[in-house]
Amino acid sequence: MRVSFEVNGEQVTADDVWPGESLLYVLRERLGLPGSKNACEQGECGSCTVYLDGVTACSCMVAAGQATGRTVRTVEGLAAPSSGSERRLAPIQEAFVECGAVQCGFCTPGLLVQADDLITRSVHSGAGVPDEEEVREALAGNLCRCTGYVKIVDAVRLAATREAERVAEAGS
Repeated sequence: MRVSFEVNGEQVTADDVWPGESLLYVLRERLGLPGSKNACEQGECGSCTVYLDGVTACSCMVAAGQATGRTVRTVEGLAAPSSGSERRLAPIQEAFVECGAVQCGFCTPGLLVQADDLITRSVHSGAGVPDEEEVREALAGNLCRCTGYVKIVDAVRLAATREAERVAEAGS
């Protein structure tokens, strides 16, 4: 079957997709977007988290055909375009690097997408910077085997603080 959808702002089509093929497989193997990781294939680890029509979803649990006509944003789509074809790291990506929240990197793409969603929901709704408990709750579906999550939580709070400051400056 043919599957067409928008990914990271670009209309894409994948041909000869098997009906049971996951969105994760199409993204990684057919479209060359390896950011989302294939770890559990059961929706338990969060490594494959993407936005699907603006809502986070484990792409391993979404049949590729379900993406037809929809909008997908992967970890690659978090980065902002800059000059030429290069992209600038998103604030959450910068904070992960700055805080040392990236270890082996396998869980990082899913954590980045889920953290971006949390920051967007909390800061832009007026709820402000999420506290440690809120960050841990939001990331509960993303498993990391390398850390105790301390640096990850620090990175999310740093990025949220910076986003709150940016929003406040834009509003004044």
